[in-house]
Amino acid sequence: MSKIDAAGTYSLGNHKVKRMGYGAMQLAGPGVFGPPKDRDAALAVLREAVASGVNHIDTSDFYGPHVTNQIIREALAPYPGDLVIVTKISAKRGTDGSWMPAFSREELTQAVHDNLRNLGLDVLDVVNLRSMLGIHGPVEGSLEAPLTVLADLQHQGLVRHIGLSNVTAKQIADGRKICEIVCIQNAYNLAHRADDALIDELARDGTAYVPFFPLGGFTPLQSSTLSEVAARLGTTPLQVALAWLLHRAPNILLIPGTGSVAHLRENLAAAELVLPDDALKELDNVAKIAAA
Repeated sequence: MSKIDAAGTYSLGNHKVKRMGYGAMQLAGPGVFGPPKDRDAALAVLREAVASGVNHIDTSDFYGPHVTNQIIREALAPYPGDLVIVTKISAKRGTDGSWMPAFSREELTQAVHDNLRNLGLDVLDVVNLRSMLGIHGPVEGSLEAPLTVLADLQHQGLVRHIGLSNVTAKQIADGRKICEIVCIQNAYNLAHRADDALIDELARDGTAYVPFFPLGGFTPLQSSTLSEVAARLGTTPLQVALAWLLHRAPNILLIPGTGSVAHLRENLAAAELVLPDDALKELDNVAKIAAA
């Protein structure tokens, strides 16, 4: 039994995955562009994650581009039978590292094939369609055309399950008219909780919710409150933030990323952290703290 088993499991498509997973974005170079400074270290982090019981890895072929998936293949193939690799499509990178929408049928189809090739797979477990209507958060607008393309690729047997990222509740409801949606990946943390109602709704439906940026966008006062709680508990602010997310709802799956084995172990240890009631009450109020 690994330490992360303490956080339990949840359904992701037709798999049960550990609720503490790993996000591979930081394995690419600065700005998620180009190769890492230390490829051997990146390989070691992935192998340590799987050895520690992680069976849910989040990635994308536009990380690098191509870099992260190629590192995953080198580190882990042939893959463990219970490993679920989740990728995402709908963006491409400029030669300067810029992020650009890639929503056409040709671009989406190419992205799926690029992921398959670089990961060394015949079928992708889960593919998230990331809305590029808004770069910094969900923006209303139709995703029917790109989602229909992804559903077609699913019917061809190239994709098992489909998820959505950077989306609104309406886009999820509209998407479910086209295909089954097994997970939602949006920005969410202690301080930024716009998806509170959505998380609860998805939990009732049995749909996984995968938050990113667990410490993103905190004000100094909010950060100091988190640090004070962590100091009392003898742990780190990030571990507290991750533990709070695990406590927040049973359908939350975490994908904290790092390029360091030591930092990975620190992240995974959050699965065993039990937050006392007084700490939970204080943390629940972090979102209400006004900027200093």
